[in-house]
Amino acid sequence: MEWEWPIQDSHESHRERAALLRPIPYEIMAQESGGSSLVNRGKALSLNISSGGMLILMDQAPKVEQVLKIYVPTPVALAETPTLAEVRWTRMVPFGRLNSYAAHFVGIKFMF
Repeated sequence: MEWEWPIQDSHESHRERAALLRPIPYEIMAQESGGSSLVNRGKALSLNISSGGMLILMDQAPKVEQVLKIYVPTPVALAETPTLAEVRWTRMVPFGRLNSYAAHFVGIKFMF
């Protein structure tokens, strides 16, 4: 697999980020035909965090603009704060697949 990420100057402001390597539970709401809702739950691995968003590693690539409910860890070990976040971009990890498992970098923006 080739590296398909264009290298370009970004005019977005990237706030100072802090490394945060923790499992992050998430929920994705999806509408089924017939109007009922389906909740897809899983865990992602957070890589870094800022006041505006997070970079996470997931086993799927959610759609851009998809809203996730993520559970952001707090300094208290057992407390997690549910937060809504919007998927801004996704990129498949460019190191191939392992046992048909693909990983994806996902950039999310906190919704306030």
